[in-house]
Amino acid sequence: MSAISERRERERAHRHQLIITAARELAETEGWEAVTTRRLAERVEYSQPVLYSHFNGKDAIVSAVALDGFSELTAHLRRARQAAPEPGQALRAVCRAYLEFATERPALYQAMFVLPTDLKFASADTPPALQAAFGEFVSCFRPDNKRRELFAEVIWSALHGMAVLSDSGRIPPDGQEERLDFLITQIAGTEQSH
Repeated sequence: MSAISERRERERAHRHQLIITAARELAETEGWEAVTTRRLAERVEYSQPVLYSHFNGKDAIVSAVALDGFSELTAHLRRARQAAPEPGQALRAVCRAYLEFATERPALYQAMFVLPTDLKFASADTPPALQAAFGEFVSCFRPDNKRRELFAEVIWSALHGMAVLSDSGRIPPDGQEERLDFLITQIAGTEQSH
């Protein structure tokens, strides 16, 4: 690859990330409804055709934001898991970190789990960033547990429900700790008996 084509590729990657960052910032301040190709083009000072040369519409932009979010979520969960003083506390730490992430980054969380994207979950085409985030839950369970992926999936599903229902005001946020205790006790107790 020539120096010129390397430079062009770096510039393209920079523009790509600039668009993703602008979309995320706009969503965080004004909501995803405000994220349009016209608004993004103005914000990053590129024409709409340049935007379309990077992303084929809003869903593709949301997918790119979500992918970035999964990398952040994985790092957040990993730090929590590794900081847990005992292996038995890792699950609680990861669950708490997940709920914090959803609460502190609502627009990003929406991109990752609520809005339409082309990201594939639980398939051969699942991007590594999604697999890594799920892996943080799986690693909270004993390696000899043949159902640890099932446990991780159920935990993740319950946490997602708690995050979305809490965010929408459908369940009171002050009961979150009690719900978390119940979930962990039920799952961890089930794991111990298998």
